[in-house]
This record gives sequence, C-alpha cells and structure tokens, in this order.
Amino acid sequence: MIHETAIISKNAHIAKDVVIGAYSIIGDGVTIHSGVKVDSHTVIEHAEIGKNCRIFSHAAVGTAPQDLKYKNEDSKLVIGDNCIVREFTTLNRGTTATGKTVIGSDCMFMAYSHVAHDCRIGDNVIMANVATLGGHVEIGDYAFVGGLAAVHQFVRIGRLAMIGGGSCVTLDILPYTQVQGDRARLLGLNLVGMKRRKLSAEAMEDIKTVYRTLFLTGIPMEEALDQLEAMNPKKEVREMLDFIHASKRGIARPRKKEEEIEEL
Repeated sequence: MIHETAIISKNAHIAKDVVIGAYSIIGDGVTIHSGVKVDSHTVIEHAEIGKNCRIFSHAAVGTAPQDLKYKNEDSKLVIGDNCIVREFTTLNRGTTATGKTVIGSDCMFMAYSHVAHDCRIGDNVIMANVATLGGHVEIGDYAFVGGLAAVHQFVRIGRLAMIGGGSCVTLDILPYTQVQGDRARLLGLNLVGMKRRKLSAEAMEDIKTVYRTLFLTGIPMEEALDQLEAMNPKKEVREMLDFIHASKRGIARPRKKEEEIEEL
C-alpha cells in the first residue's frame, strides 16, 4: 500500500506488497524488494533495499554523500534483507571512489545514526543512537557501535568487536575485542559477544592467547606476531593476524598507565 500523499519516481521499482507512508519521497534509481515497510516523511534515493526491511519516519536513505568532491556522479546504496532503520537515520550512497555504500542483512541502525559514503558494513551489525561513521569505514559481522561513538574515515572494525558509547575511534579495532574512550583503546575481549555467538571454548582460548601475546607480554609487536604465526594459527587466530597485517592506520592497543594519568 502506497499512501496517496507519497511521491514516487516513475523510475523506481517497488514490489507490490511494499508499504510506503504519508509524505515519503521515493526518488530515481530506487529498488525496494518485497516485505519492506517505509514510514512517513522518509526520503529514499539511488538505493536498493532488501526484503523485509523496516524504515522508520524521517530517515534519509541513499542520499548524496557529504563530500565536497562529489559532483552528482552515479552511485548507490545497497542494503540487505531484514534491516531496521530508525528515525532520522542517514545512510549516504557512495562516491566515484567505489561507486556504492554497502550494508549487509539483519542490521539495526538506531535513531540519528549515520553511515557515510563508501562504507562496507557486514551482517548483524548494530549502531546505537547517534553513532557516526566517516567515509570508507569497514565493519565486520556482529560488531556493535555504541551510542554517540564517532568512527574516523577509513577505519576498520573487526568481526564481533564492541565500541563503547561515546568513543572516538581513529585506529583499526581487532576482531573479538572491545574498546572505549577518546581516543578509543582496548579494554579487553568481547567475551559476552563471543558467548552469544556460541564460539567454542577452544576458539575463545585461542583468542585469549592472541590478546595476551600481543598486549600483555611486553614483547614488541613484530616479535609477538612471529610467535603467533609459528603456532599454526587456527581460523579465529588467522582472522586476527590477517586483520593486523592488512591494517594501514594501525590497530588500537590498551591504554598506557601514563595516558590514564593524563586523562585524569
């Protein structure tokens, strides 16, 4: 059902069972798949919306990047199935750098959260209220970004990582870890998240070994990595090591004692 006050582009492709509320605007280049419900006063442009998504009122989905270099080139936003986009959320489409912003399935974006251009977000990611991503941010599956957190452009956040509320994230965040603060530093492992995802006791112990070796032994990072590589790393360890090797910004580490004193 499409409300009589909604404005729908002739170029939009909308499944027959899609619900669109009053005063919403569906612009050019939009595809909305079956089972989607769009509440009132929502704007959707240049986006493909997967099945069974729920988009609440006043969201801006697929709108132009907040990038001064963008000159209205063709680009889009792609959202997977079963996502929830709450009130006043903004999800920008890509720029010519990659051509698209991509969001996986089963994600939730709470009110006033923001995803900038060219981001890559995995499945089952949650962004709490007013959480903000700069351009080109990458987030792995099952990650959580706390309320009022700000993530710098080009930062990578690993699978099952947890970003504490109010954090300012300027470095890459290892999978399975949790961080907090300005600038965000490691607090330890996301043990609760790993248990919820039913990681095996062996996998969790391997992840603990990585954390202890990298951050608690006091040995240089390169030496610690060599030790872990020599252990014939299994899946989760391999994931963490590959994440570090691929990092261009550097990875967040535990806060030093002197940094804690300076903050106090």
